[in-house]
Formats: sequence, C-alpha cells, structure tokens
Amino acid sequence: MSELTVVPVRPPVRGAVIVLDVAAKTMLLLLLMTALRYPELGHLQGKGATARAVGYPLAAFIIPAAWFLLWRRRVTFPWIVDLLVTLTCFTDTLGNRMDLYDTIRRFDDLMHFVNTGVLTAAFILLTMSPQASRGQVFERSLAFGVTAALGWEIAEYYAFLSTSGVIDRYADTLGDMALGSLGSVAAGQLVYWAWQHHHLLTAGPQPLSRAPSRSTEF
Repeated sequence: MSELTVVPVRPPVRGAVIVLDVAAKTMLLLLLMTALRYPELGHLQGKGATARAVGYPLAAFIIPAAWFLLWRRRVTFPWIVDLLVTLTCFTDTLGNRMDLYDTIRRFDDLMHFVNTGVLTAAFILLTMSPQASRGQVFERSLAFGVTAALGWEIAEYYAFLSTSGVIDRYADTLGDMALGSLGSVAAGQLVYWAWQHHHLLTAGPQPLSRAPSRSTEF
C-alpha cells in the first residue's frame, strides 16, 4: 500500500553567500574576543568594548535564532539578509581593529553612510515584497534609516561617550544621523532597482513550497 506525503522543498542557495556569512560571523567573534583580551590591539579602549562584545553577537545571530525558533517550517532561511546584518557588525569591529577610525578622517562618516544603508537593505529584503512600489520602498527606507541612526547615536552615547570625557570629538551627531538616513534611502533605491531588473527577488525569506513524496507501506 502506498500513500503520498508532503515534504517541504527548499530552493538552492549559492554556496558563496553561506561561506561569507559563516566566515564573517567567525571573524567577528574572534575580533571581539581579541579586543576584550587585548584592548590595545582592538583599539576599542574607551569605545564601549564590552557593549560591542555583547551587542554585536546578539545582532549577528538574531536572525538565525528567530528563524530556527519561529519560521523554519514556513520560510527559507534568508542567507543574504543575515550576511548583510553580520557585515555591519564585522566591518565596524574590523575598522577599529585596523585603527581606521582614528587614522582616516572621514572613515567614521563613510561607515555611518554605508552600514546604515546595508542594514536598511537587509530590513527591506526581510520585510517587503519585490512588487513594492518605489514610494513604498522610499518610505520604509527613510523610516528605518532615521530610527536606526538615532538608535545608534543613543547607544553610542550611553555605551561610552557619557563617561569618556571626549564628547567633543562626537559633536557631529546630527551629521552622523543625516549620513545614516541618506545611506538608507540610497540602499532602498538600490534594492528597488535590483528588483526591477530581476535581481534579489528571492533574497528575503521565501515560503517553503510543498512537494508530494510517495511512501510505501506493507
């Protein structure tokens, strides 16, 4: 006697994305552990090393945790989105490790623009459909970007600026927020352009398709 059972079908994922995601997470953890063990190597002295050591792993693993606990039976794992989120934490930590923030004048501005934009792209891919209009993408980009930029400035202040005695170095808070907002809008329009040209259409979580599987019982 045979019967049909339904099994989930997961679309293939490019191996390079998975490798980059796992590598970025691994390097992030190694850099943070090094910074905690040897602060002078991580160049995070007075820059909230402990807050980063806690917050960045949480951010880098929140999507895998949420997917495993809540969505793994319903949608595919969004590898590209997870990679983008991880990259924002990794590039900031690597920039400090290489002392780029203190040696390149505009590096901090660049990171505010790029990383807020990368986070916005991840948020759009995670929460919007490729059928969204340009106006809808712009609206969500701006809303998320301004919120993320403000949240970062608040976290930065309470993590180390309020006790560092070097607040004058960070008097450009409004500039950082503006750059983050601009980066978000640019990233949103880039994602919209990619969708219009049939790219990244499956970058976000996709509903698991179901395929019949014949099983035989005697």
